Amino acid sequence: MEIRWTAKSLPNQEIVARLSKELNVSEPMATILVQREIDTYDKAKNFFRPALSELHDPYLMKDMELAYRRIKDAIKAQESLMVYGDYDVDGTTAVSLVYSYFKTLNQNIEYYIPDRYKEGYGISKMGIDHAKENGVTLIIALDCGIRSNELVDYAKSIGIDFIICDHHLPGAELPNAAAILNPKRKDCDYPYKELSGAGIGFKLLQGYSKREGFSDEKALEYIDLVAVSIAADMVDMRGENRILAYYGLKKLNENPSLGLQALMDGGPKKQSYSIQDIVFGIGPKINAAGRISDAKAAVRVLIETEYTKAMQLSRVLNDRNDERKELDTDITKTAIELINSHPDMANRRSVVIKGDEWHKGVIGIVASRMVEQYYKPTIVFSLNDGMLTGSARSVKNFDIHEAITQCSDLVEQFGGHKYAAGLSLKAENFDAFVEKFEGIVARDIQNASLTPEVEYDLEIDIDSITPNMMKLIGQMSPFGPGNPQPIFMSQGLKSNNSPRILKDKHLKLQLQQNSRFMIDGIGFGLAEQLPIVTNGAIFDACYCIEENFYNGQVKLQLRLRDLRNTRTS
Repeated sequence: MEIRWTAKSLPNQEIVARLSKELNVSEPMATILVQREIDTYDKAKNFFRPALSELHDPYLMKDMELAYRRIKDAIKAQESLMVYGDYDVDGTTAVSLVYSYFKTLNQNIEYYIPDRYKEGYGISKMGIDHAKENGVTLIIALDCGIRSNELVDYAKSIGIDFIICDHHLPGAELPNAAAILNPKRKDCDYPYKELSGAGIGFKLLQGYSKREGFSDEKALEYIDLVAVSIAADMVDMRGENRILAYYGLKKLNENPSLGLQALMDGGPKKQSYSIQDIVFGIGPKINAAGRISDAKAAVRVLIETEYTKAMQLSRVLNDRNDERKELDTDITKTAIELINSHPDMANRRSVVIKGDEWHKGVIGIVASRMVEQYYKPTIVFSLNDGMLTGSARSVKNFDIHEAITQCSDLVEQFGGHKYAAGLSLKAENFDAFVEKFEGIVARDIQNASLTPEVEYDLEIDIDSITPNMMKLIGQMSPFGPGNPQPIFMSQGLKSNNSPRILKDKHLKLQLQQNSRFMIDGIGFGLAEQLPIVTNGAIFDACYCIEENFYNGQVKLQLRLRDLRNTRTS
């Protein structure tokens, strides 16, 4: 599949030169910093040296005082509390940290995660009824609830208050809760708007600790769980999230909670754990609990305080993740065969497919795989009992939620955001939906949005890559949305040693440009590009620079993003 290469705009060179001198870094690295709006010494200092002291006062968040007082009153009166959260990584880590913290102050507390298949996303009547049956009078909802107005009213009518800690966009009217912590409230002046659900739960702990005079360490004990939520939920990696992720990773690598330690010990050993290791390693194990069965299994691991027990519980998550991988692989293969067996689909600008009883817990992953394969707005449906449940994934700059909204006359219910959504419709409406959705996509999508893109920061010579440069790049982490790992482009490369294919799909080679300097390169999933780099061919590359730890040695290598023949540049 062809990939567009797009260069980021070069910033003002006077600013770059000044910052280069002030920081004593190369102009290429100063350029990358200025591209990210780090254009003064003080901004660079705050960026490279995140400080916990720079976290905002939790009482800047609207309703924090109300939340503190309601929980304080509940603990004093020995009320029964329930910590309620979504079934994904953000929700389960949020529940785990809030439950664990308040468990030390009040033994009369339980947690609840809704069943993905019986209750669906967010607050459910079943969950509220369960709370009532167990004498609960206060529910702390995490990563959900901001639009659950009717259910919060129902809970209030049977004697249950809600404190809502959510980071999703509120509706026109807020629920009638005892307190609502959400920086995206129009009436909330909290300086940072992009916290994860677990991040808002952490601010609640900070607020409670501050009023009670507890040490900072009481809330910081759970900061590694916050880092996991930030990584897995793909929230912005600047501002307060950068500080939380930085210190959360530090704790994860030095003194993790026992549940996270067990999950790490159950997988490949790492020199150190990064955001990427969470996204592709720890996060999927936690997510698998709710995808395959009951997400409470994830919370049981994350709140465990005895290592042997945590290891036993983590095996359940490992097993479910293995099952998830198998389902993912099987359904993805079937989906590709289905698409390829219908030649007319090649001319469509969207992909909409369905399968009988495809596991609903993995169709979102399969939709993402289809976007990777065909790079079109995609919806994957599972047919069960006459109803289609679907997961939608989009491509850059196309609002798939808006496209589904325009098909709402054919849809039973839906929700989500610009690039991902969930929906359901009656089986008899499938064909009509496919045609209407395709018409909307064909009308609204730009041609450029149907071609994947690599946006690179800067063109450099590979001869300029040094260990000091890699050290500075390392200090720019943690990487994520808003602060991606820098991507470079180099032209006129060649591979003098024989490139080879690893595991039938990865490309391994050494790259050389103008001198004798050679550097290793690895292109994951780029095996088909072997002809571009063989027989002395001259080529260009987009890549990230990283350290490769192997057999006790550390070497610089290029993680290749794409290759192309220089003659067609």
